[in-house]
Amino acid sequence: MLKPSKIVSIAVLLLTACIFSARAQVNNPRKQLFDDGWKFFLGDATNAGANNFDDKNWRILDLPHDWSIEGKIDKTNPSGGDGGFFPTGTGWYRKTFLAPAAWKGKLVSIYFEGVYMNSEVFINGKSLGTQPYGYTTFTYDLTSYLNENKINTIAVRVDNSKQKNSRWYSGSGIYRHVWMVVTSPVHVANWGTVITTPSVSAAKATVEVKTLIKNETNITQSVVLKTVLMGNAKSAGNYQAKVTLPANSEKEIIQNITVLKPSLWTPERPMLYQARVQILKGSSVIDHTSTDFGIRSIKFTTENGFQLNGITLKLNGGCVHHDNGCLGAAAFDRAEERRVEILKAAGFNAIRTSHNPPSEAFLAACDRLGMLVIDEAFDGWRTSKNKYDYATYFNDWWQRDLETMVLRDRNHPSIIMWSIGNEIIERKSPEAVETAKILANCVRKIDPTRPVTSAMTTWDRDWEIFDPLMAAHDIAGYNYELHRAAADHERVPSRIIVQTESYPKDAFANWKQVQNNSYILGDFVWTALDYLGESGIGRWYYTGESSAFHARTELFPYHGAYCGDIDLMGWRKPISHYRSMLYDNKEKLYMAVREPEKTPGSIHVTGWAVWPTWESWTWPGFEGHDVQVEVYSKYSTVRLYLNNKLIGEQATTEAEEFKATFSVPYTAGEVRAVGVINNKEVENRVLKTAGSAAKIKLMANRGTITANGQDLSYITVEITDNNGIVQPNSENNLQFSIEGPGVIAGVDNANLKDPDSYLATARKAWHGRVLVVIRSTKKTGNIKLRVATPGLAAEAIVIKSKMK
Repeated sequence: MLKPSKIVSIAVLLLTACIFSARAQVNNPRKQLFDDGWKFFLGDATNAGANNFDDKNWRILDLPHDWSIEGKIDKTNPSGGDGGFFPTGTGWYRKTFLAPAAWKGKLVSIYFEGVYMNSEVFINGKSLGTQPYGYTTFTYDLTSYLNENKINTIAVRVDNSKQKNSRWYSGSGIYRHVWMVVTSPVHVANWGTVITTPSVSAAKATVEVKTLIKNETNITQSVVLKTVLMGNAKSAGNYQAKVTLPANSEKEIIQNITVLKPSLWTPERPMLYQARVQILKGSSVIDHTSTDFGIRSIKFTTENGFQLNGITLKLNGGCVHHDNGCLGAAAFDRAEERRVEILKAAGFNAIRTSHNPPSEAFLAACDRLGMLVIDEAFDGWRTSKNKYDYATYFNDWWQRDLETMVLRDRNHPSIIMWSIGNEIIERKSPEAVETAKILANCVRKIDPTRPVTSAMTTWDRDWEIFDPLMAAHDIAGYNYELHRAAADHERVPSRIIVQTESYPKDAFANWKQVQNNSYILGDFVWTALDYLGESGIGRWYYTGESSAFHARTELFPYHGAYCGDIDLMGWRKPISHYRSMLYDNKEKLYMAVREPEKTPGSIHVTGWAVWPTWESWTWPGFEGHDVQVEVYSKYSTVRLYLNNKLIGEQATTEAEEFKATFSVPYTAGEVRAVGVINNKEVENRVLKTAGSAAKIKLMANRGTITANGQDLSYITVEITDNNGIVQPNSENNLQFSIEGPGVIAGVDNANLKDPDSYLATARKAWHGRVLVVIRSTKKTGNIKLRVATPGLAAEAIVIKSKMK
């Protein structure tokens, strides 16, 4: 069984990674990254948890690590289509470290952000406990097991062999950070700082800081608790109190601090403050923590919907699984941050973390960049969707896992709702109502400041049967059922509704419902980002190909969903531009071409798919045949030109769903869409026919990265013609080589029918593009990536790696 830790850091995230050592420990005694220099073995090694086990032939690596993404995508892998046909199995990790003399009299624990799954942790041969759920953060107290001034060994067994246990790609291994935590016996408890803002206005705000202090000594301790709020590098308020703690006791101290003229947290201006908490014994600081938070108010009503700081805000949301494409489940801070950046750029203002708690780095990025979040605990409760899924553990583990999520995440200003489940199998039974009440009350006891929801659907007509279940929540989550909202509102006027999942093809209908009904908070599309696993649910296919629903063996080599608005490389599909245009006027004109059907056969799409549409005017073999050009526009009318000849003009008002479709006989050259106001042409979008593949073009999203072994640069490779136009039909096999202090962490082309390895030095182009992810080492210098393919001149790009 899992033993609760006596001490861990409450810091939500330390983005500055440090190499763990005795020297680092002295400089920063609270929390140190413990990711470096682990040894790994894929297989179930007998006695690997023992202190004197011989692991000299094991692979050495740094965390985070996902061994599934490294393996071969194969039809016979037991993860099946749900798991993307990736390998799973059992693995072992081991790491040795010195317990320095400076730790004498301290409390020491190890903090795992996430291990997938069924982990067991050992210290010097002693089992500390198990954690089944792969998305739960957990800690163990090491204090009494350490050999002072001697080498100690941590070993972790990870068992992901029982398949199937997930409906999507889970990854395997220690895929999130590990930290070593060292504190005084008198210290702030694990996640022991709770920050709320009960009163918020432009003039002033009240920040309530609750701090749980523990005295783990055998004598009474008198200390001073000092809290300083910092904003824009300046003190925004402070408070201190004398505290007397009896032996082996704990006490919660409540401090209310007034902040004058606060900078309120919003998606547009996500201002973060920091609460710096110190425990002083005399003039010495014996413990300290720092917690980021935002000053903001949230409110939910049928009359005004969701209000942030008193202003109604409609949620343009997307569901997001936890994988990072070609990196698998490995939660590098930079990869997590990049996902949020991409979603923001695509116009989303909200994310649902389907169907599990995300990484700490992901939530920290949402705070910092201004993204609202529904934080979700589980995919299911007591009845299984897959044989070995969470239902196996629910009765014994739900409370610890749910409490951990809320305790860990409650200080994030980005989080506006807690979700306790998704499409629960037993959702029509009276027992489900009782389970929902228990779960919701568990959340409310820890955090009464946010509402509780879950995502429900039915694939038949008995929708009203859910009324008691919906009533157990604060907000009713509808999956694909928003068309029922009007009748539901008439039947249950007090119900507040959010569509927690929707089909991409229904973007306009959902947007209109959200805009026209105050009791509907917003819409979360399935999905915002493409993801591995749940293979093929968003695919298109030709007559004669498998029409299987999804995730079945006959869909191989599909190993991902392809229902995302944004593909695995981070490239926005046309549906992404359309959705953001509906909710925001920043983007007002966009054009793409529907893929013409090949002969013989016709294109079919699944329920989660839209017709394959591309930013391309290169369609060889279709000369003289009609192709469909789609124009999305917030202008009242648009015009379309082919080689400067007017093809036609169409209205693009709300009545036309802001769309126009032109049927155009394909001719090479240039097609141009024009937005028109009062007969005046004001904005253009152009697509040009590409010539033969002639050049390789390299573009890095970051030219300088940090030499910490964790930082990433994403390099887009394009095959273009001599004029720089991407050749969308290019399928060149690109070869990659690297020099300098960097490694290739992953390669991708967004083609979920391509089973080639994501960890390789080659990749075929798809629609003329490939992505290469470079990871830094701990050495500084220039990293040179060279890309070559037969018939074209090789190209190179240099990324600088520096100390921060």
